[in-house]
Formats: sequence, structure tokens, C-alpha cells
Amino acid sequence: MDAEGQEDFREFVANRSSALLKTAVLLSGGDRHAAEDLLQNALIKAAGRWHRIDEPEAYVRQILYRQQVSRWRLKWPRRELSVPELPETGSGTDASSAAELRLVMRAALARLTARQRTVLVLRYFEDLPEADVARLLGCSVGTVRSTTHRSLARLRGLAPELAALGPADAEQQPSRDFSPVEVRP
Repeated sequence: MDAEGQEDFREFVANRSSALLKTAVLLSGGDRHAAEDLLQNALIKAAGRWHRIDEPEAYVRQILYRQQVSRWRLKWPRRELSVPELPETGSGTDASSAAELRLVMRAALARLTARQRTVLVLRYFEDLPEADVARLLGCSVGTVRSTTHRSLARLRGLAPELAALGPADAEQQPSRDFSPVEVRP
């Protein structure tokens, strides 16, 4: 990579790594360390092909998705992550209840399978259409639909307090404000 390419890559990492890390944290189920590894590996792969990349962020995100898919296809068992019990949720609409809701959502996402979590992150956090999700995951659109349906049903079962949100409440919640939370094994 030439000096100009190195500078472009450094600038890209400085400007976009925060947003990319948020996606990686969601994909890894809230495990910040695994998310950092996932992002680091994706950036290493992108750096090697930097001069050939037209849309760097899309390219790095696709590497993230594919690496996460590869992780949940591994044959050996993965370690389970323990999460502390959540505090009782408040009924107010103040900032603390919004933070509690994000914690509940993160904990519920962490308890989904990696495949379910990946499909939900791609569909709702990244706002990708079903066809794009199917292409990224290497499956059919029907598989994406059924996995989304089962994942949402399980998510509702794991976090019934999320079902209490009406459509108006859901719009008021910050949809992309997922700050990483350390999950201790």
C-alpha cells in the first residue's frame, strides 16, 4: 500500500471504527472483546485489498457479517456468556428507563443464537432488505423470513417488557444508540 493509501485507510479507521464496532458488538451478542477481534480481523482483511475497494464501509461490514457467520458455523462448542440479572424496569419515560430498555434488549439479543442475532441485526439495525440478508448469509429469502419470525418470537419471550412498547414508544427510542456493555463470562 502506498503512502496515500495508508493515509486514506487511517482516516477511514479513525472516522468509521466507532460505528463499525457497534455493529460488531451486536453481532457478537454484546461481547465487546469478541467484537473488537471481529472488527480487527475485518480491518486487516480490508487493508490488504484497500487499493481495490470502491465502498470501504460496505466492504468492511460485509467482512464482519461473513466472519460472524463463519463463527456460528464452527463445529466445536463455543463458550457461553453469563449475564447479570437485570434490575426491575421503571415505568417512566426518562433517560434511565431508555437505558434500562437498551440493557434488556442487549441481554435478550445475547441469549439468542448467533444466527438469530445476526439475522435481526442485519434486518433491523442495518435495515437491510430480506434479499440482501439472504445474499450475505448465503441462504434463501424464505430462510431469512422464517429465521426472523422465530427470532422475534424468542426475543419477545426473553424480554416481555419490550412487547409493552407501543409503536409510538418504539419510535421515541433511539434505534442506533447501542453503547457497548461489558459482559463477563
